[in-house]
Amino acid sequence: MDQESVYNSLNSNYTLSEIQEYIKDMVDLRGFTNQEVEKTMLLLLEETGELAKAIRKSKTDIGIDESRIQNYDTIESEVADVFFVLTTICNKLNIDLYSALKEKEGKNIKRNWKV
Repeated sequence: MDQESVYNSLNSNYTLSEIQEYIKDMVDLRGFTNQEVEKTMLLLLEETGELAKAIRKSKTDIGIDESRIQNYDTIESEVADVFFVLTTICNKLNIDLYSALKEKEGKNIKRNWKV
């Protein structure tokens, strides 16, 4: 299979587990299967920084370098990058993202949250 055919299989009815498998397949096809998790974590930090930059550009009055505005991507695009890389880390560590979320939220609902 190639990236385009895997991409074309992606649809809005996918479960979280199916999306996690899709990302695993894409990482394999792109040749990053054997990348160390530490390097993938560095990539996650980079992508998180790009998300922060996109939010700063769109949602705050903090000044930005207007001459580099074309280097800033959309918030949606950066969220997708962060999700992709985070899921890649989960795959590398054999973490089922749904199970991890369910378990953590089971603990969180017992906490006292202040708004």
